[in-house]
Amino acid sequence: MARTVTPDYWDDACKHLARRDRVMRKLIARSADGRLESRGDAFTTLARSVVGQQISVRAAQSVWERLTAIVDGAASALAPTAVLALDAPTLRSAGLSARKVEYLTDLARHFESGRVHVAQWRKMDDEAIIEELVAIRGIGRWTAEMFLIFHLMRPNVLPLDDIGLLKGISLNYFSGEPVSRAEVREVGDAWAPFRSVATWYIWRSLDPLPVAY
Repeated sequence: MARTVTPDYWDDACKHLARRDRVMRKLIARSADGRLESRGDAFTTLARSVVGQQISVRAAQSVWERLTAIVDGAASALAPTAVLALDAPTLRSAGLSARKVEYLTDLARHFESGRVHVAQWRKMDDEAIIEELVAIRGIGRWTAEMFLIFHLMRPNVLPLDDIGLLKGISLNYFSGEPVSRAEVREVGDAWAPFRSVATWYIWRSLDPLPVAY
């Protein structure tokens, strides 16, 4: 079982958000038992983000469990070498699309060859890390932002392209009316400097299953 860690800023962030935002106060109280967790493994976090692209949290978890069972029999972590040892049909049998198989194997090659600067990431700012990650095939800004939130546990990320965030803000702040990126950004500005934490609670408002990568 992989060891998980939680942000040391979480309690302060919750107090800050509850003071400034009535909706956040309600959502935090509803999910008071949970908090963001990082598994502490960069490849696993990015791989889970690739698996979770454009599907629900529950569906992504199901695919992930099948994938890790096929790769190495453990549902907690994934090794680049283990992914590269399997062919595309075997990986697809876990429920991955052909495109996601390509993305996952390319990601594994980047880690195995040392083309990503894992040791330097914690000293780099958010945008610099995003720039490096989006150079990997299949990793767009959304996936890079999930990495910032779930692996590096950066406190102030607002993933404007996240479907769940848009839906959650629509339901919780606009009575279900569609929202624009500008409106999402305006709501998120009030959450600073803890926009990652607020986003996590928005996700929980849609699905009680904690979001994890």
